[in-house]
Amino acid sequence: MAKNANITSQDGMLLAVLADEDTITGFLLAGVGNVDLRKKKNYLVVDAKTSVRAIEQAFKEFSAREDIAVILISQQVASQIRHIIAAHNKPIPAVLEIPSKDCPYDPSQDSLLRRVKHIAGFN
Repeated sequence: MAKNANITSQDGMLLAVLADEDTITGFLLAGVGNVDLRKKKNYLVVDAKTSVRAIEQAFKEFSAREDIAVILISQQVASQIRHIIAAHNKPIPAVLEIPSKDCPYDPSQDSLLRRVKHIAGFN
């Protein structure tokens, strides 16, 4: 194993979620929620009152944490910080865009799908 391959801890890796309240509630009911000893959550509920700055800060914090393997972000939220998601180039945490109940999935907006198509030559 490579020296930098130490990406898992004894407790495993976490998912982080940035989405609307209903989506977050579903993931919390599925057992995805986590609050660490520093009271840091692995999710952010985004509503009409949530500022773009708060979303950007949460995304940056989640992508810097070593215990997070995947960031799930609703496409509606992702569209607000598209420039930051486009600049994210690390394989871990992977960033996956998901639909929400109010906004259906649009493959043309998915940054990961666009990257895969570019690499595979399907532009």
